Amino acid sequence: MKTIDSKILKRLLVSASNNLYNHYPEVDALNVFPVPDGDTGINMNLTLTSGANEINELKDSADVYTVAKTFAHGLLMGARGNSGVITSQIFRGFASALEGIDEVDSLTLATAFKMGSETAYKAVMRPVEGTILTVIRESSAALNKKVKEGMSIEKTLEILLKEANLSLNRTPELLPVLKEVGVVDSGGTGLVRIIEGMYLASKDEFVTRNSDVSSAPLSAAAASIAEEEFGYCTEFIMSLGPDSAKKIFNQKRFTEWLNNHGQSLVVVKDEDIVKVHVHTLTPGEILNYAQQYGEFIKLKIENMTEQHHNLENGAHVEEHVDLVNEEVSLEEVDPAFVDEHNAIIAVSSGSGISQYFKEIGVTLIVSGGQTMNPSSEDFLSAINKLKTDNIFILPNNSNIVMAANQAADLASESGRNVFVIPSKTIPQGIVAALNFDPESDPEENLKNMKYSLKRIKSGEVTFSIRDCELNGIKIAKDDFIGIFEKDIVTGDKDKFDCLLNLIDKMIDEDSALLTIFLGEDVSREDIFESKKKIENKYPDLNIDIKEGHQNIYSFLIGVE
Repeated sequence: MKTIDSKILKRLLVSASNNLYNHYPEVDALNVFPVPDGDTGINMNLTLTSGANEINELKDSADVYTVAKTFAHGLLMGARGNSGVITSQIFRGFASALEGIDEVDSLTLATAFKMGSETAYKAVMRPVEGTILTVIRESSAALNKKVKEGMSIEKTLEILLKEANLSLNRTPELLPVLKEVGVVDSGGTGLVRIIEGMYLASKDEFVTRNSDVSSAPLSAAAASIAEEEFGYCTEFIMSLGPDSAKKIFNQKRFTEWLNNHGQSLVVVKDEDIVKVHVHTLTPGEILNYAQQYGEFIKLKIENMTEQHHNLENGAHVEEHVDLVNEEVSLEEVDPAFVDEHNAIIAVSSGSGISQYFKEIGVTLIVSGGQTMNPSSEDFLSAINKLKTDNIFILPNNSNIVMAANQAADLASESGRNVFVIPSKTIPQGIVAALNFDPESDPEENLKNMKYSLKRIKSGEVTFSIRDCELNGIKIAKDDFIGIFEKDIVTGDKDKFDCLLNLIDKMIDEDSALLTIFLGEDVSREDIFESKKKIENKYPDLNIDIKEGHQNIYSFLIGVE
């Protein structure tokens, strides 16, 4: 095959998406830290799936550039996590190289991958070598040296795949932490699977999605995302009471219970009517719980897993109609904090954290965090719900900042003033929100909120998913690990011992305030003894303990 037309390009790209899907659990497993939030594979998978879904809707008459541009747009909107955003930028550059092209030959294909590499590097403020960026740069550069006019497409992709594998195997030499743990870069591995899918399709070995890929061992992140994306979309409108026959409704308790039994939760109460949207694996359990407080007016349950399989197989799927409607999606916009000038969007990973963000002036919450990175489209949707002049976004996770920036850029193209505060932890996001001044101009707020990030130290306690040794610390599977900023500084059998040891690493003579957010596996009663020990050791330290209800992380810690 000497050239690629639009139909073949579409086939190559869908095969790439399918091949990544079949291998995303192995990509997740390459997480450097032994923490239960390895999500590079699922993030890249969802990013590629978004692109594949868009080009599957194209008519056969679409030209090469339209296919490439549509795929890139799908990736751009669906981009999750840093690797997902970088992948979307690679194909954005790839598409731009095909503008005005009817058929793609080997030389054009090589140029397109090179432009993809250049575009991706420009999108990253501080490129790190030994990552997906290195793999696309080295492999595309090698391809452009070796490609020849008239070379077959199969041979061209074979060279690219070989060079990508060689580059991937060199990543531990460029990024010492990879060498210490004994793995190659996860994002680079995902890219190799994408190129492999294209290469196989070029040889008439089109990759289809394996129906049993979900039976492979998944990281906690993959499992969490899978539950959110699939399972059952459960929606209902319920009339509360009467009190003589039903339990008294407490919205906070009701919301917390549902949040612990599902994902993508929206709860709206309007007088005696409650409207609920939730994704869950056990809809019956949700309905039984809700019926303690009232009787259903309307309810609807859709099997998202079945819909997903139908989409993959090309079957028709009816468009989802939201029972709760658009007004419910605005549930988390508190009118008390909305004005015509300013609004704050924050990413939150627990119901208690979300509530606290609202209390300190955050306008709109985007659910997400370590195990559920929001996409660029999620941020755009949040931005579009707000009619204010200036919008400030708090990503609160290092793996979400790029998706937020990408959404801000897209929103700015339509005239919106959107500013991303590069908060990488929940404590940083809280401090930034507290430093927002509605009386100041946007530039001053941007400056002050960014500066406030330097005034707080962040830590977290979670558990290890494997035996390992990092920074000279030996950690056994299921041990608790304390992470200070980006470094594991302690490993302990007991979560409370881990908390105390981590705090000792974080406290210094300038420390004045310690804030601890309790995860869903810890209660205020559980931490009573630990709090007394901290108070005895640091009598001048102010201690604030809040119920965060975040999963995966038993404690999120901020020290000011």
